[in-house]
Amino acid sequence: MQTDENEKLKTLANTIRKHVLNMVMYAQSSHIGASYSIVEILVALYTNILKIDPKNPTDPYRDKFLLSKAHGSTALYAVLAEVGFFPLEYLNRYYVNDSILPGHLDRESVPGIEFSMGSLGHGLSVGVGMAIANRQTKNPGCIFVLLSDGECNEGSVWEAIMLASHLKLANLNVIVDYNKIQSFGRTNEVINQEPVLDRWRAFGWDVCEVDGHNFDRLLDALRAPHTRPKVIIAHTVKGKGVSFMEDTLDWHYKSPNKEQYEQAMHELENLD
Repeated sequence: MQTDENEKLKTLANTIRKHVLNMVMYAQSSHIGASYSIVEILVALYTNILKIDPKNPTDPYRDKFLLSKAHGSTALYAVLAEVGFFPLEYLNRYYVNDSILPGHLDRESVPGIEFSMGSLGHGLSVGVGMAIANRQTKNPGCIFVLLSDGECNEGSVWEAIMLASHLKLANLNVIVDYNKIQSFGRTNEVINQEPVLDRWRAFGWDVCEVDGHNFDRLLDALRAPHTRPKVIIAHTVKGKGVSFMEDTLDWHYKSPNKEQYEQAMHELENLD
């Protein structure tokens, strides 16, 4: 990727993080760490990969993106607003009374939300169903699903993995946000998932792993052709971008106070 394009993507990612910080601070909500770990993934998808048109969000032949880890909704809302699905002003009405943007995703809330999500472990099954439907109707649209590493503890995820492989759903793409922290501790201490790559390969998927904050590596992986369902294991950092939030379980749940907000915003503004 050319240097100028890479810098534009990094600038947009930083803008998304500032939006998320403002949203979480105003609503005094949580999950900022889970949102920050997926920012580069979402920016890469919505600027370079997904065949979508914000002016025609119900195009029947569009690609569809599902955020299975819907507690990272602030990052998705911010990206959707920045690429034109709805006005930026909507971000001021996140998770408050008479809200436009609920804490978890509701497909009736704003354009660009393909499916209501909340309970972990459902997203990939929905994505498999969409991929089957597209293939049966000869719809060229592809399906992209972003999973959290913690939800891969759930049996429903592996049932969907098994079916997708059996049906050779080459129109299905999965990204795993492997930030290695879930709600109650380190992911592999709650339930050890290693060797992650070998497990997905054993189920018949095309597998690659990347630095989930590196745009060049992400885009190469997302663009790579495949004849089977594909999974990208994206190594990420919970709370990426703010020093005191990075790789810390606390920021799965905490809301920033005034001092923490100011420190975080200072760090983000110095990245511009």
